[in-house]
Amino acid sequence: MLTIPSAMTGSEIKVLCTHAFHTAITQVGPEFEKQTGNKLTITYGTTGDLVKRLTGGETADLVIATAPAVQNMVKSGKVVEGSNRSIAATGIGIAVRVGAPKPDISTVEALKNSLLAAKSIAYSDPADGAASGIHFAKVLQRLGIADQVKSKSKLIGGGGDVGEFVARGEAEIAVRMTSELLPVPGITYVGPLPGELQDMIVFAAGICVNGPQQGAAKSLIDFLLSPGVEPKLKATGLEPVSRTVPAVKK
Repeated sequence: MLTIPSAMTGSEIKVLCTHAFHTAITQVGPEFEKQTGNKLTITYGTTGDLVKRLTGGETADLVIATAPAVQNMVKSGKVVEGSNRSIAATGIGIAVRVGAPKPDISTVEALKNSLLAAKSIAYSDPADGAASGIHFAKVLQRLGIADQVKSKSKLIGGGGDVGEFVARGEAEIAVRMTSELLPVPGITYVGPLPGELQDMIVFAAGICVNGPQQGAAKSLIDFLLSPGVEPKLKATGLEPVSRTVPAVKK
C-alpha cells in the first residue's frame, strides 16, 4: 500500500527527467514552484541514462521516464510501489532544416523512399537507451533499409539535440520524439511517422524510494496531472494521460 508523507513547502525536489519533458517542465515548473514554495532541481537524460543513475544509487525524489522503465524500477525496488502514474505520451516525428524541402512521409512507402533519397539522417543513439532511437532502428529494420542507410546515419549520443544538429546543417533529416523537435529553432517539423510505423511513447512519473522529499514529489505528480496543466503539456507536443501505468509489454 502506498503511504507518502505530506508535502513540506520550501522543499528542494530532485528530479531525474527524460529529455522529452524538457520544454514542458521548463514552462510549467516555475508555476509549480510559485504555487507550492518548493524548488525543482532537474537532471535531464535519456531513459537509459536515468535508469542507470537511479539503479546505481543516485539519490532523487522523482523520476520521469518511459512507463515501462518506471514500472521496472518499481519491480526492482527503486520506485515506491503504487506511486507511478502515466503523465503524457508523444509520438516520433520527422523534421528538416528551415527552408529545406519537406520529404514525403505520408505513407510507409513514401517514408521509405524519402529516407533512401536523403543525404543524411540524424537520430538518437539506441545504445544510449534513447526510446526514439531504439524505435527508429526497428523501423529501419522493418522497412528493410537498415544496411542501405547505415553509412549516412548520424547517431547522436549523450542526449544531444538531434534537432539542433539538423538546424546547423550537419544532417538533412532529424528523427526524434515530437516533443523534442517542436521547440527547436531553425527546423521545420514535417510530421509524425506514418501509420503502423508510429509508436506513441508513454511517460510516467514515480517517487523514488531513496528520496527525502517523497511528499513534495507526490505534489509534483498531482500538479502535472491537474486539468490546468494539460493544455500546456499538449502545446509542447505531449498528449496528456491520467491513468496508472499499464503493465510492461512482453
